[in-house]
Amino acid sequence: MSRPPTAAGPPDELHRRIGVSDAVVIGMGSMIGAGIFAALAPAARAAGSGLLPGLALAAVVAYCNATSSARLAARYPASGGTYVYGRERLGAFWGHLAGWAFVSGKTASCAAMALTVGAYVLPGREHAVAVAAVVALTAVNYVGGHRSVLLTRVIVAVVLAVLAAVTVVCLASGAPDAARVGIGDDAGFGGLLQAAGLLFFAFAGYARIATLGEEVRDPARTIPRAVPVALGITLAVYAVVAVAVLTVLGPGGLAVAAAPLSDAVHAAGAGGLAPVVRAGAAVAALGSLLALILGVSRTTLAMARDRHLPHALAAVHPRFRVPHRAELVVGAVVAVVAATADVRGAIGFSSFGVLAYYAIANASAWTLSPAEGRPPRVIPAAGLAGCLALAFALPVTSVLGGTAVLAAGAAAYGVRRALAGGRRP
Repeated sequence: MSRPPTAAGPPDELHRRIGVSDAVVIGMGSMIGAGIFAALAPAARAAGSGLLPGLALAAVVAYCNATSSARLAARYPASGGTYVYGRERLGAFWGHLAGWAFVSGKTASCAAMALTVGAYVLPGREHAVAVAAVVALTAVNYVGGHRSVLLTRVIVAVVLAVLAAVTVVCLASGAPDAARVGIGDDAGFGGLLQAAGLLFFAFAGYARIATLGEEVRDPARTIPRAVPVALGITLAVYAVVAVAVLTVLGPGGLAVAAAPLSDAVHAAGAGGLAPVVRAGAAVAALGSLLALILGVSRTTLAMARDRHLPHALAAVHPRFRVPHRAELVVGAVVAVVAATADVRGAIGFSSFGVLAYYAIANASAWTLSPAEGRPPRVIPAAGLAGCLALAFALPVTSVLGGTAVLAAGAAAYGVRRALAGGRRP
């Protein structure tokens, strides 16, 4: 059974301090990050002029996932997100697999965000900068979630200001052409699906609200309100920025852009804004990295409590009330990956793991009864089908790598059960 914390807060549980506005900020900080600066170009290469329909499809799948996750988080307000929901609704194996997919996929995503910081701040030394960023933000998370929320507020404000400047410059210049937004013959269905899968990577941060369920005040009210608000604001921002950049670069120019937003302001005749855009991209990646490390450590905490990971990682710091050992281990693993990984491979691998995670969330939401707050059945059904379709539309290397890691997780579960003599965890 789930373990909703009491108001008094036993020693091994986390402190509830996050309200609706802070939860919305955490979700936005996870979504309005490096994705908008980096994901548009590969999505345009996949979909061509079908970029905007791809964005819309990613948003529909994200909405279904968000609704399912919000209803489940209100029912099970404990750290761990879909790891907890899968365990409670589908059984221990599916909870384990969800946690495995989340931790492995999001660890890769952390490394990708750290490397994005390095690429914008100090090209050629991106690995060193990435490791330094991971160490610094792990320290911020270690001293408590409240400070993380305050920093996330600042990051979200900076990134929104930069995106607003890019949009105004692009649309107010003499370069925009509305015809470049139109859908042409190059927009195939397969490319649209792959673009949606890549763009979904930028939407997936709303899960951070659910994974922090044990630190949210009145989760039954807060989480269902915060998730759709954060997602709706993010979709509006992404759509406006994508349209502005397309009117200047067009699908072809966007597809070959190394730094899409920076290239767009150059094309709009405002090259002096490019350094600001690069700084905004670095800040956005830092915001995503901060929230990602926070979410991965909370899922690690939940899995350690159930001994799907070493139980020592379930410790909560007596002063800061955070899972300090989990945070340190997650930070160390991410630092190693960031020192050695390729950012492009990390993003593809992460997308597959995240979509698998949400597929289990939608399957879990399907089992809720109306009295438990079940959403209309079409929502988890569409979310599950959408997750599977987008996951297997990703590049072949991402699909093969992600499938291998999930298989390894399933094997680890089987070995653990065998060593335990078949007893239920």
